[in-house]
Amino acid sequence: MFIYLSKKIAIPNNIRLKCVSWNKDQGFIACGGDEGLLKVLKLETQTDDAKLKGLAAPSNLSMNQTLEGHSGAVQVVTWNEQYQKLTTSDQNGLIIVWMLYKGCWYEEMINNRNKSVVRSMSWNADGQKICIVYEDGAVIVGSVDGNRIWGKELKGIQLAHVAWSPDSKILLFGMANGEIHIYDNQGNFIMKMTVSCLHNVTGAISIAGIHWYAGSEGYVEPDCPCLAICFDNGRCQVMRYESDESPVFIDTLMNVASIQWNQCGSVLAVAGSLRGMEKEVNVVQFYTPFGEHLRTLKVPGKQMTEVAWEGGGLRIGLAVDSYIYFANIRPDYKWGYCSNTVVYAYTKPDRLEYCVVFWDTKNNEKFVKYVKSLMSITTSGDFCILATKADDTHPQVHTLPLNMTLCSNVNPSKYDPYVLVLCNSIGTPLDSKYIDIDPLFVTMTKTHVIAASKEAFYTWQYRVAKKLTAMEINQVSRTRKEGRERVYHIDDSPSGTTEGPLDFAKAFTATRDPICCITATDKTLIVGRESGTIHKYSLPNVALVQKYSLNYRAYQLSLNCTSSRLAIIDISGVLTFLDLEVRSSSDDGSGSQAGTGDPSKFERKDVWDMLWANDNPDLFAMMEKTRMYVFRNLDPEEPIQTSGYICNFEDLEIKSVLLDEIMKDPERPNKDYLINFEIRSLRDSRALIEKVGIEDASQFIEDNPHPRLWRLLAEAALQKLDLKTAEQAFVRCKDYQGIEFVKSLGNLQSEAMKQAEVAAYFGRFEEAERMYLDMDRRDLAISLRIKLGDWFRVLQLLKTGSGDCDDALLEQAYNAIGDYFADRQKWYGVNAVQYYLQGRNQERLADCYYMLEDYDGLERLASSLPENHKLLPDIGQMFVTVGMCEQTVNAYLKCNQPKAAVDACVHLNQWNKAVELAKNHNMKEINSLLAKYASHLLEKNKPLEAVELYRKAHHFLEAAKLMFKIADEEAKRRTRPLRVKKLYVLAALLVENYHSQVKTSQQNKAKGKTSEATSALAGLLEEDATSSDNRMVDSAWRGAEAYHFFLLAQRQLYEGYMVKAMKTALHLRDYEDIIPVVEIYSLLAICSSANRAFSTCSRAFIKLESLESLSPEQRQLYEDLALEIFTKHSPKNNHMSGLDNAPEGAEGKLPTCIVTGWTISEYQFWMCSVCKHCALENEIGSHNFCPLCHSSLA
Repeated sequence: MFIYLSKKIAIPNNIRLKCVSWNKDQGFIACGGDEGLLKVLKLETQTDDAKLKGLAAPSNLSMNQTLEGHSGAVQVVTWNEQYQKLTTSDQNGLIIVWMLYKGCWYEEMINNRNKSVVRSMSWNADGQKICIVYEDGAVIVGSVDGNRIWGKELKGIQLAHVAWSPDSKILLFGMANGEIHIYDNQGNFIMKMTVSCLHNVTGAISIAGIHWYAGSEGYVEPDCPCLAICFDNGRCQVMRYESDESPVFIDTLMNVASIQWNQCGSVLAVAGSLRGMEKEVNVVQFYTPFGEHLRTLKVPGKQMTEVAWEGGGLRIGLAVDSYIYFANIRPDYKWGYCSNTVVYAYTKPDRLEYCVVFWDTKNNEKFVKYVKSLMSITTSGDFCILATKADDTHPQVHTLPLNMTLCSNVNPSKYDPYVLVLCNSIGTPLDSKYIDIDPLFVTMTKTHVIAASKEAFYTWQYRVAKKLTAMEINQVSRTRKEGRERVYHIDDSPSGTTEGPLDFAKAFTATRDPICCITATDKTLIVGRESGTIHKYSLPNVALVQKYSLNYRAYQLSLNCTSSRLAIIDISGVLTFLDLEVRSSSDDGSGSQAGTGDPSKFERKDVWDMLWANDNPDLFAMMEKTRMYVFRNLDPEEPIQTSGYICNFEDLEIKSVLLDEIMKDPERPNKDYLINFEIRSLRDSRALIEKVGIEDASQFIEDNPHPRLWRLLAEAALQKLDLKTAEQAFVRCKDYQGIEFVKSLGNLQSEAMKQAEVAAYFGRFEEAERMYLDMDRRDLAISLRIKLGDWFRVLQLLKTGSGDCDDALLEQAYNAIGDYFADRQKWYGVNAVQYYLQGRNQERLADCYYMLEDYDGLERLASSLPENHKLLPDIGQMFVTVGMCEQTVNAYLKCNQPKAAVDACVHLNQWNKAVELAKNHNMKEINSLLAKYASHLLEKNKPLEAVELYRKAHHFLEAAKLMFKIADEEAKRRTRPLRVKKLYVLAALLVENYHSQVKTSQQNKAKGKTSEATSALAGLLEEDATSSDNRMVDSAWRGAEAYHFFLLAQRQLYEGYMVKAMKTALHLRDYEDIIPVVEIYSLLAICSSANRAFSTCSRAFIKLESLESLSPEQRQLYEDLALEIFTKHSPKNNHMSGLDNAPEGAEGKLPTCIVTGWTISEYQFWMCSVCKHCALENEIGSHNFCPLCHSSLA
């Protein structure tokens, strides 16, 4: 940062000031002094010039009101910004609260204890409460509306200061003896603060100031110190919170009068006078929250009493004797400029990270990144470097600061505490390096990044891959190439040879003369040291070329474009120059070095920024206070009033950015804040061309040659159709396109045509088009619009012209407009589709239908295309992606690609269609593919999906085999019987499908040849021939029957139908191969005993006891149970016998009713059309579905 005194306001009658306070929000300045003096001032800028903004604009007092009410010296003034109130107190203890009404300040409230004097007052962060402390130990906390919240008398204590914590939960009371006590917001004592900065201090001390920054604009770093406590002896401690055990210590070596943080807590101002001087010198010292000294401002006068920051942090007000001095501050913003992009960083109260904005000033677009612990931003060419600290808790080996996946020289075993991130102009990370040295100073060129700590500097030869993907960049950057990175200690003398691997160890050797600044160009690196020594190194092979000795410490260095001259701004803002190359007398053609100015005698004070021109080694611009000077050969032009930071100096134009204005509202940068200044030679040349003429201007430019001036002359000559001068000027500024253009103009005969071409050259397209149309050259107007890509106007011109227009060109225009809408995702209505239809662009039309999900339109398009059209495969692929099988097949078959159609069916799991297509087109591989896919599903333990696959492919027998296998496995697992029954039913239904398929295929083969009976017989014979598993085909329903009757018997038993249950259980004896025998006969024994048919029960027990599968213990249990039953009941059936043997009809076994389990003896009965099982007609009437196969009875 840089600071200089800018203004002083005298108080009438030489009344001495005691205090000053600056309202951060509204800009009012209150100052109090002897004899009851209280004034409210306001400085406002008044200017009509848009370029004059901020500090450069002249400021005048828009308010200068004396407030009457105090009789004694006003000692304390404090603002409540939220409620626009001013609270003041004098030596008599009188407190007045002032309010603003119609532009003037009036008394609102008065309070006087008449006991003691007020030593300090403080409003909390939200302006709701004020705490007032009196010298005698009284404390009062009141509300903004004047009500007393609580009061307390601290006995035997003299109070001097008070401060609220940012969250308003804690109050700090500073005592007259230098102690600080911590209380809660209700006035309860918590603890005494440890004041470590007073170690080894003897004698009486008092507190000069306590200021606790409330975090209203965020913090410069996470966990940043924000509570500053300073004593009159110059000792200061800055703490993170009230009980911080490791505060930052500062010894200012001055007698301190006042301290204050700036608006964002990044700079602490300490005001007072230097100790140990013969004559007392007033100074303001500026420190970072971490105790690093930034600047010293000397202030005239006898005694300084208080310091106050302006709300934007760009000015401070100082109360000195009977004056208010104002000093302007040029902050060290974190910013840079690369390829039309201003990169700047700021903090937000709601985020710990820095918000880094990449503002593209050309297109007025901004890209935002959030970066933790940002240290600096450095730019060059099209790229920028963000230097950051790795997170202490999580080394950024794993997490990069910029939400990046890019990571270069990552060594997980080693913790690199700093990261250099290379970004492009929209903030995309391109590469990054982890380094061990603290990058206090960073500079970059087109090829190198150089970062320096106080002891060493690190060079990285970066490369930017133009066409590599992020993954490739990642892999490239993970390998640390030999020689691309180097570390050098400042005390070493490198010779330029590359030696050994990268070693950061030497960077930590201490040095007596630390580095204080660096700069570089493509071929030279300059390093400045605190003693005033300047080291010059060559690049890219770093070798120490020379050392120079200065008698002052450099703060900022800058090399001109030829690396021949070095500009040095020292710590006090004095700009000087050092010639690094001896200039020959013929350098500039003037014949003597005197013409170029003597750099050794050049000196400018109060300089805070400077920049060399990119294209002229003798041109530079510098900022001196609020004026910009442009120097040519060390000779200044007249200054320009501005407070901008210089971005770029090229083509005799200076680009400057008003960062102060941007930072007021950093989320919405305005193009008005970027200002272009033309230097005098450019302004003079333009004036000569406009007012005098081309010949005189040409002579002036000959004397002051520059490509930009020649270009200016060439353009002026073109406007006047002076082609000879234009061509000569284009040759001088090496503009080949310009020369070609002039030649083409020379070949034109018509003057009007030349003027139209020139108008088009200068971008006056409307004018050029009008000229072409006036000449009746509609074709040229159309070709101009085509070059510009203005197809809407092309279409308009084509339609409005008389006569036939070119159909091909019309279609091209329609298609180009369709592309315009398609690029903007405007597919609907009168947009892309309509224009593509008119332009007959079937490819883009297909894309539009697909994007619109208009598959009917896509189908219509496919059907309208001729066979074997190149677009059909693409349309087929579109249908595949949305699962439309039939349309896919049609598209592929139309372009004669049956293989693709089959593949699509397989992809969409439409195997029946795939098999059908394969048969129709004689493809053999479909069955093998099917089998392969099925085995893949079985390997993955997805048998049901394999069944579904075979079913869809109409391979019903394979599906049935799998289904029977699944059902058998489920039965063995003793799963729920209903589930097992369902699986057997599914398997049987698949067998029925197989029967139907065989029958249909035979009928199709035998159409018109033989009778139906013959074809049925042929079908049965084919089944016998093809089926290897006859049992499964013939008795497909046995498993389903077995579990059906098993479930039915139990249901009848539980419902109390014992006879029916026993009859049904007797049928189960036919299914011993399906249901475990133990379960069949156990069920039969229960049902028969419940039916008191003990003969049947006895036979069931005999069967159970004879089973070999039972263990001896189980058999014994059955025997014991049988003994218990048959000792009570004789083994005879109490009801009618003959139940055991199922009756047989004339043609063998009679059918069984699937509803009741009874044998059917009637001639009329119901039969299911699907499973061919029977039921009594009077029983089935109450059912809607077949009890066995669950098919509908309708």
